[in-house]
Amino acid sequence: MAKYALTNCIILDGTEDMKPVTGKAVLVDGEIIADIVDAFEIPAEYEKADLGGQYLMPGLINMHIHIPGSGKPKNKPTDTKKLVKLLTSNGLMRKIVEMMYLKYSQTELYSGVTTVRSVGGVESYDTLTRDKINSGKAVGPRILAGNMAVSVPGGHMAGSLAYEATTPEEAAAFVEKIAKDKPDLIKLMITGGVLDAEEVGTPGVLKMKPELVKAACDKAHELGFMVAAHVESPEGVRVALENGVDTIEHGAKPDEQIISLFKERNAAHVATLSPALPYAFFDLDVMHCEEKDQLNGKVVFEGIVDCADKCLENGIPVGLGTDTGCPFITHYDMWREVYYFEKFCGVSKSFALHTATEVNARIARIDDITGTVAKGKCADLVVTKLNPLDDLKALRNISEVITRGKRIVAPKVKKMANVEVELDKFL
Repeated sequence: MAKYALTNCIILDGTEDMKPVTGKAVLVDGEIIADIVDAFEIPAEYEKADLGGQYLMPGLINMHIHIPGSGKPKNKPTDTKKLVKLLTSNGLMRKIVEMMYLKYSQTELYSGVTTVRSVGGVESYDTLTRDKINSGKAVGPRILAGNMAVSVPGGHMAGSLAYEATTPEEAAAFVEKIAKDKPDLIKLMITGGVLDAEEVGTPGVLKMKPELVKAACDKAHELGFMVAAHVESPEGVRVALENGVDTIEHGAKPDEQIISLFKERNAAHVATLSPALPYAFFDLDVMHCEEKDQLNGKVVFEGIVDCADKCLENGIPVGLGTDTGCPFITHYDMWREVYYFEKFCGVSKSFALHTATEVNARIARIDDITGTVAKGKCADLVVTKLNPLDDLKALRNISEVITRGKRIVAPKVKKMANVEVELDKFL
């Protein structure tokens, strides 16, 4: 790839104390940021790319998505087990899945997300898509692939995006099976979700027994993988942390014991405010759900906010992800999750942007590769006309994405008008 210099821009480097920096040029050599120099010291071999005074920052990192889900609202709950069975039933359907994966991955990228962490997918399509992008055969973000997760009979996503383990031995065996396709992490479905609850006030019922959690975590760590876990109740968080989970996905209101466990495990919380918000606050006729689902959605939403707040107060890392695939949660709305973090958790705009970039990279253990605008890091960058430190909604309109050095000017994504209308009510 040719050498080029991004100049006439205002740099927001993604660090916690970031301030707008002017008068500098970012030198890109292939996939890497070769240096950041004074604008009048650009070496002759670098072609100048004038950004017209726009804002340049690290690409966003979405820590929690399910690539095959679109987020399109539905009139009734989807039977995911039947749907996955259909999508993998023959060669034609599998080709459709492959195309869907590439389309949705590209949508993430074109919306300003240069790295995604996929935490539950169809068979091994996460890694297949990752490898196709890495080889240059497709355009998309860096994918940290989870492939299939491990659940239990009757558990969250059991039989669709997750295997069903009944014993510790089976849990460990499923981890080994997933590992054969060389994913980047292992995902466990430890509790139920909002729609899994049968009664009001009972979201996040513990489904996976502690001994299964431990067996899966032990095997994953033995094989060198981090473990992420779907958890939506305090009991689930405690069981997850006691038995080796590295990142709590979603979360719930923590007590002192849970906070201590976070610290002992050096674990992190990945907040997902986006998927809980529609269930908690949308009208029932919009969500097409029962009143109990709305009430349980509020429990989950408040639990995620409280978990994030308490973790931040105690110096525990908090990351951000959209849980794309849930109703109204699209592959182009990571900017909303960043905005919600400021709105509902009370963090500053700069800290929210810092979280969606450097902190997320650190939690995913790729901060040596991406997450900040710095010499030696990968050139994963986005450009906006307006300053997100003034208003995070500036991230809604991306004028350029740079992925591993490749420039994509004026990226376009197709949006769902009904989704935009409903979600915009909460800005």
